[in-house]
Amino acid sequence: MTFSNPHQKGLHRLFLFTVWIKGISGLLESFAGILVFLVEPRTLETFVVYLAAPELAEDPDDWLAKFAIEAASQYSTDTQIFLCAYLISHGVIRVFLVSALLSGKLWAYPLSLGALALFIAYQVHRFMQTHSLWLVILTIVNLGVAYLIWEEYLLRKRV
Repeated sequence: MTFSNPHQKGLHRLFLFTVWIKGISGLLESFAGILVFLVEPRTLETFVVYLAAPELAEDPDDWLAKFAIEAASQYSTDTQIFLCAYLISHGVIRVFLVSALLSGKLWAYPLSLGALALFIAYQVHRFMQTHSLWLVILTIVNLGVAYLIWEEYLLRKRV
């Protein structure tokens, strides 16, 4: 592919880098979703308490150990099911779309944008329920990726 200016070349490189990162993280997400499915919430809580107890014995005010125990105690079966479904579906969709984007399939660009839009909408919905800063960060990153996909799509359509 030839580029008419250095800006396009830089965006293309950033697009490729981002897509590869998304693909690798999609694989990792899918595996993490399987692990989440296999580990019961109470088992996780027991493990976190086991890891944090020595730290709390040494420093009863250790905020990280307290936070980890509190987070593990809030981890319910509903959260486990949501997390498992989200990670596996998001990971598999991501790997499929990344493969198509890297293969240069023109249909993959609008489909990727549509999938990102659905995930962003869902992240906003979940944010309204949880007020999680991580969802805000994830949404901002996904908006940036959507911009790169759009720019690459416009470039591919011209070629």
